[in-house]
Amino acid sequence: MDISSLKAWEMREKLLKKEISAVEILESHLNRIDSVEKDINAFITIDRDNALKASKEVDEKLARGESLGVLAGLPIGLKDNIMTKDLRTTCASKMLENFIPPFDATVVRNIRREDGIILGKTNLDEFAMGGSTETSYFGNTRNPRNLDVVPGGSSGGSAAGVAANELAISLGSDTGGSVRQPASYCGIVGIKPTYGMVSRYGVMPMSNSLDQVGQFGRDVKDAYLMLKGVSGFDPLDGTSSKKSGINFDLEGGSLKGLRIALPVEYRDLKVTGDEKIREMFDNTLKVFEREGAIIDYVSLPHLKYALETYYIISTAEVSTNLSRLDGIRYGYRTENYETLDELYTMSRTEAFGEEAKRRIMMGTYALSAGYQDEHYKKALKVRTLIKNDYDKTFKDYDVILSLTSPILPFPFDSIINSPVDMYKADLYTVPVNLAGLCAMSMPMGEIDGLPVGMQLTGNRFQESKIIRAGYAFEKVVK
Repeated sequence: MDISSLKAWEMREKLLKKEISAVEILESHLNRIDSVEKDINAFITIDRDNALKASKEVDEKLARGESLGVLAGLPIGLKDNIMTKDLRTTCASKMLENFIPPFDATVVRNIRREDGIILGKTNLDEFAMGGSTETSYFGNTRNPRNLDVVPGGSSGGSAAGVAANELAISLGSDTGGSVRQPASYCGIVGIKPTYGMVSRYGVMPMSNSLDQVGQFGRDVKDAYLMLKGVSGFDPLDGTSSKKSGINFDLEGGSLKGLRIALPVEYRDLKVTGDEKIREMFDNTLKVFEREGAIIDYVSLPHLKYALETYYIISTAEVSTNLSRLDGIRYGYRTENYETLDELYTMSRTEAFGEEAKRRIMMGTYALSAGYQDEHYKKALKVRTLIKNDYDKTFKDYDVILSLTSPILPFPFDSIINSPVDMYKADLYTVPVNLAGLCAMSMPMGEIDGLPVGMQLTGNRFQESKIIRAGYAFEKVVK
């Protein structure tokens, strides 16, 4: 039996029945990593020794008859912008190539509390800026479904690791689709929880008002387990909500009577690439209808401004957050300087990649004197209008259904050279972050061997509706 090919929930069930051990689960994944990692490049750092030690501790607890957590024995990958004490956290940047955090993020502590096994830190676009995992200082991550195309981003390493069976489940971060889009491209499930559902304490921020820690699994139940293991109120995070936490079971969900909204703004978009994507989506709608779901078109009139609004707000926050990396306190420091100004300038010039510099400059411009009212403050007002559109829709509907991405996974060195086209690939996902909603991407099918994902969006703290709906859909189409 190839343990690494099992679903995460299957591994846990077999562990509890003592059919397999936690050490055997880990060794199966380490063997898989040894076999495929040279082609995938999902990891930046692999923590073999500590993972083995943690696995042995789980087996000892089981032997003593102690109860085990929801993540017991599962090898888990962490996007390398999540702080891990005494284990380097690079954010895939030369700037933090050798940074060793002095503390653990809350999600790391939660994983250990639930007996999960932290196997390593996964690759990402530098400082989570990108949609293809091509901007990493540590090289590209490749899509396990087709090594010639990108795995998506920015959480591409976490998605690829799960899709390649190198990890059972994993964590990423989602600022505008950085969990859902790679989940779609790699043919797995990715959840972006409600803003405030999962603690952001100890997660290197890209955009504080948009970021949320997201979960990957090979099916809905896997991703649900990952979310259940890390969610909950955290007093260390000022944006954590006391409404957070998973208190529902997967069973009992049904598509019958599910009220689904389809934004006309998405229907009228011209899909870049293959019309087969739209045809597949239409066929998926028929499955929902056949199972008794109620589907209506609705209008979210301000949705058409979401992409521009998102990039103004997110880059403004990027500019502010990355100002702390100045070559003085920690991180990379140039050797080529004579004055303090030269130290700042050269350290940042040499250590930041092109995309990071681009977004810093965009955000600095949006916040500059004379332009802040015209751009940033106006974007905040439009953000409120977008949120109000969603609030109105969710008074009558349970979920909003859409594609996850308007395009298929694309070849390396293609649209990364056209930043605007790269940004447009996020048009289905960024509105969710602007409104602080929950959403999940799950496989819908394949076109020419490449996965296509659909997105289920729910109201704030209504994860139960999207996850149960996705689980019910999964059972119907299997």
